Amino acid sequence: MSVVKAKAESRGLHLEEPLIFGRGAARGRSGVDLEDADISDSPLHKKNLLRDKAPDLPGLSEPEAVRHYVRLSQKNYGIDSGIFPLGSCTMKHNPRLNERMARLVGLGDLHPLQPLGTVSGALLLMERLSEWLLRLTGMAAVSLTPRAGAHGELCGMMAIRAALRERGEERERRRVLVPESAHGTNPATAALAGYRLEAIPANAEGRMDVKDFRARLGGARLGGTRLGGDVAALMLTNPNTCGLFERDIVEIAEALHQAGGFFYCDGANFNALAGRVKPGDLGIDAMHINLHKTFSTPHGGGGPGAGPVVFSEALARFAPLPALRREGEALLLIENRADAEKRGLRPIGRMASFHGQMGMFIRALSYMMSLGGDGIRQASEDAVLSANYILASLQDLMSAPFPSPCMHEALFDDSFLKGAGVETLDFAKALIDRGVHPMTIYFPLIVRGAFLIEPTETESKESLDGFIEAMRSLARAALDGKAEMFKDAPRHAPRRRLNETLAARKPVLRWGGREI
Repeated sequence: MSVVKAKAESRGLHLEEPLIFGRGAARGRSGVDLEDADISDSPLHKKNLLRDKAPDLPGLSEPEAVRHYVRLSQKNYGIDSGIFPLGSCTMKHNPRLNERMARLVGLGDLHPLQPLGTVSGALLLMERLSEWLLRLTGMAAVSLTPRAGAHGELCGMMAIRAALRERGEERERRRVLVPESAHGTNPATAALAGYRLEAIPANAEGRMDVKDFRARLGGARLGGTRLGGDVAALMLTNPNTCGLFERDIVEIAEALHQAGGFFYCDGANFNALAGRVKPGDLGIDAMHINLHKTFSTPHGGGGPGAGPVVFSEALARFAPLPALRREGEALLLIENRADAEKRGLRPIGRMASFHGQMGMFIRALSYMMSLGGDGIRQASEDAVLSANYILASLQDLMSAPFPSPCMHEALFDDSFLKGAGVETLDFAKALIDRGVHPMTIYFPLIVRGAFLIEPTETESKESLDGFIEAMRSLARAALDGKAEMFKDAPRHAPRRRLNETLAARKPVLRWGGREI
C-alpha cells in the first residue's frame, strides 16, 4: 500500500499506513548520521563475521518511527481503552502503583545470575508474597517457580505423581478425571503428564455430575469397564467455566481422598474467591494461582507470566526447586536436591532455570499490600456483584442456560437468536462497532453458542451500564430481524471481518516491502 493511497483511505484521526518496511523502503536513507568505523583490528573482522552489505532496515526519521508505532498502538484494544469483558481471562486493571514498584532501583534491574548475597531484599519480598498466598489459600507450601497457569498445572500434577511413586502406586493409578466444565488446559496437562483422561459430564445446573464422579471412583461397572483404585487425581476448576461454584466440592474431596486420589484445583478463577474461601479448607491438594487474573499483574502478549502453586501437607515436600526456606534468621534459596533432602524434602526437580518471574512478584505483592485482606475480599465480592448485575440486566432479552446467581462470570447461550439469522460470532463482531471488545464466545463448549462475560471488579457501574446498553441494543436489533447489520460487522474497525482460520494457516508475510 503506497503512502498516498493510505492517506486517501484514512478516516478522521484514524490514519491508514503500510507496514514500516513499506514506508521506509528507500535504500541508502537513514534518520541518523553514523560515522564510518574503523574495524580493521576487530576480532569479528578476522573471523569473517562482518556483513558484506548494509542491513535491510527501513529508512525513517525519528518522528516518522514514533508516529508509526503510536498509530499501531491505537489499533490495539486493551484494558486501558475500555471495558474488556473476556470470560475466563479476567482482564482487570493493572494499577500504575504496581508498575512504579516494579521499577524501583534495586528491583527493576535485578539479574537472575546475581550472587545470592546481593539479593536478600528480593528473597524477603518473595517470602512475603509466599506468606500472603498461603494465608489466602490456607495451604501448607507454595512454589513461585511456575511461569504461568498451565505450567503450574504441570507442576501440581508432577507433585501428585511423585507422591504416588512414593506410595508405590504410580503405575496402577493412571486415570485422571476432568469435568467437562474445566479449563481446556487441564486435560492437556494431564495428558502431558502421561495420564489417561476421563471426562465427567455436567449436570443440568452446569456443575460436575457428582453421581457420575462417584461411580468412576467406586467398584461399579461403567460402560463395561471395571473401575477400581486406579484414579490418580481429579482436576476441577472452581468456580468452573460456567461461572458457577461447585457447591459439592467438600463432598467431592472426601470421596476422592477415600479412594486414594489427589485433588488438583484449577485456581484461575480465584478472583471470585480470594478473601472469602480458603481452598485448603475445601480439601484441595494442589492449586495454581494466575497472578495476572487475581492479583493484577499484566496479562497477555505471551508473557511475562507467573503461576505459583500451593500445596497441601500431603504434597508440600514434593514442591520443585529452587525452594525458599527460612532457618532461624537466615533466608535460604535451596537449589540442589541433596540440600533439599537433608531438610526432609523430596522435590520433583526444576520447572524452570530460575525462580519465577520477579517483576510479577513485585506487582502482585504491591497489589496485596495496597488492598489488605479486607480489600482483597471486597474485590472478590465486587467481581461477583458485577457479573450478577450483567446477568440480571440481560437475561430478559438474552438466554441464560443457568439463570441462577453466578460467581464472577455471566454466561449466555445462543437460543435467543434462533430464527434471527444471526450467529454468536456475528453478535460479537457487531459489538466491535459499539466500541467494545467482544466477550469470550463458544466457550465453555458444553453450552451451545456461548457468550461468556467477565466484567471483573475494576469496572464502575457507569461502565457496566454502557456495556449492558450496547448488548441490549444488539439483542433488540437481532430480534427485530436486522440480520444484515450483523453480517457486515464490524464496519467501523480498521479492518473488516477476517477469515481467522485462513489467516492462521496461510498468513501473508512481508519483508522489505515484498511478500514472502
